[in-house]
Amino acid sequence: MTLQGKIALVAGATRGAGRGIAVELGAAGATVYVTGRTTRHRQSEYARPETIEETAELVSAAGGKGIAIRVDHLVVEEVRELVARIRAEQHRLDILVNDIWGGETLFEWNKPVWEHNLENGLRMLRLGIDTHLITAHHALPLMIERPGGLLVEVTDGTAAYNAEHYRLSPFYDLAKVAVNRMGWAHAKDLAPHGATSVSITPGWLRSEMMLGYYGVEEKNWRDATAKVPHFVVSETPRFVGRAVAALAADPDRARWNGQSLSSGGLAQVYGFTDLDGSRPDAWRYVVEVQDAGKPADATGYR
Repeated sequence: MTLQGKIALVAGATRGAGRGIAVELGAAGATVYVTGRTTRHRQSEYARPETIEETAELVSAAGGKGIAIRVDHLVVEEVRELVARIRAEQHRLDILVNDIWGGETLFEWNKPVWEHNLENGLRMLRLGIDTHLITAHHALPLMIERPGGLLVEVTDGTAAYNAEHYRLSPFYDLAKVAVNRMGWAHAKDLAPHGATSVSITPGWLRSEMMLGYYGVEEKNWRDATAKVPHFVVSETPRFVGRAVAALAADPDRARWNGQSLSSGGLAQVYGFTDLDGSRPDAWRYVVEVQDAGKPADATGYR
């Protein structure tokens, strides 16, 4: 699998799934522009240590070329300038990954709309929906100048799962459902240009923030299962990264156009594994084990 000569933009690559995707695209040989709001000199409201420069260095270390650019994807002019720079430097864009989020500290679990903080809820929608649309608006015209482009909208939950399950709060629910619908809607517009659009969800992600929340590190992540047993099916951010890299390298990727995909589901098709050699199939596990009220046991699901 090679992406040598391909130009990618991973919007929202400071940490988590975005970082994992950027690194795996780099490992396949791509030049990857990584954006986010936290640099070594300026932090977002998350106030976390991960930076876009660090992500770009990981991309380069993996075998690609990482280029870090600070962008707030709610600021239209910053996104316009980002795409203009990619056009000037590369004259093309082959892969656009919209992984912009930033709402982890804003949602309130299991609260109806009248109890949820309204300001936080509305900002969550702007961060999770407006950013994707602003970025697509400016970047897709460059991508469709050549046939074969790939747009990946990153969300939480497959379209099938989200259609039948309430996701934490009306604001979070709407933000994540909307991104799946975006992947489907963009597919209609991109198909005539020979481009492909999908939405993708990781499973239970061992992101930097999630590991910190559970008080563990990647090396001892299983310790968290003592308090959160179903975490046994979790995956690294590199797993969804390998899913996106496999899609991008597939000459027949148009077969997925408009579909809602998952890292675990694509692993069954393309044969890639997580860093530990396993293939966690989290969304099947969630339905068949977690939501079914069965004891945590990932046997047969990784």
